[in-house]
Amino acid sequence: MTRKLIVTEEKWPIKGSFRISRSNITEITVVKVSITENGFQGYGECRPYSRYNETPESVLRLIESVRTNIEKGAKNIELQSLLPAGAARNAIDCALWDLEAKIQNKSISELLKIPVAKPRKTAFTLSIDTPENIKKAAEKAVSFSILKIKINGFAGLEACLAALKTRPDAKLIIDANESLDVKNIVKFLNALKNSPVAMVEQPLPDKDYNLIPKHLNGLPVICADESLHTINDLNKLWNAGYRAVNIKLDKCGGLTAALKLMHAAKKKGFIIMNGCMVGTSLAMAPIMSLECFADYIDLDGPLLLLKDRKPGMNYEKGIIHPAERSLWG
Repeated sequence: MTRKLIVTEEKWPIKGSFRISRSNITEITVVKVSITENGFQGYGECRPYSRYNETPESVLRLIESVRTNIEKGAKNIELQSLLPAGAARNAIDCALWDLEAKIQNKSISELLKIPVAKPRKTAFTLSIDTPENIKKAAEKAVSFSILKIKINGFAGLEACLAALKTRPDAKLIIDANESLDVKNIVKFLNALKNSPVAMVEQPLPDKDYNLIPKHLNGLPVICADESLHTINDLNKLWNAGYRAVNIKLDKCGGLTAALKLMHAAKKKGFIIMNGCMVGTSLAMAPIMSLECFADYIDLDGPLLLLKDRKPGMNYEKGIIHPAERSLWG
């Protein structure tokens, strides 16, 4: 067996700009991993994320630290103990799964022993803006039946109400990105009572996971994003009142970890959303292969970019289709 690990850093421009509570970006940097073995080639992509103390340089260093292991034939299961959960492990893990699928000439669903992925409705993200602009954006996104609204604190409520009024046919996911606080969270949730809001995502800072008010019956479900990384987080989140989790490969560290995390979250009773960082179709393909575990799909990353990889994921009238094997898996 002769293996070679190739790592490249890539920049992809955003379509316009993308604003969340803590940043406004016009370009993303991703790390692409390619692993070749006996003429076969597997690919993976990750996005180093500063919120989790990652930079392109730190991710590249982590990948280089296991180069010898990977080129000597390390498998996915060994990788779990070689690197911590995070972007670096994700890119390598996905590349190894893609490589194995090609070597064995099997689909990823066959390798994982899970149902073949089916087309699903995906949420479409509207970044932070004025209520008037959110109204226009919601109207423009008419083909999407699930809209994710990014907000920055309690003031974002007006934008949410504008979207609900403009698109009463749509279900909303409201993503606060840690920008609410204990003083106003109940008031915020009460304002959305009886509205078609699927969930409010990460309203409080991740370290305040245990400050979610009790007795939220009849109010929108609280979803953990920044507070969830690994299986070890599930019990404390459930006890704190979270009832949904946003599972992203860049957080949990790849497809191998995500599969275990989804099984555990489902057993616990969590609503599961398969999510993503902004990235190309190569980053969407692996998590889309696990759609059978998801109650919601939030994989619109490539739609926020000025351009995508070729071939890419197929999006049609608010539906995301599973990846073609020429892309991944």
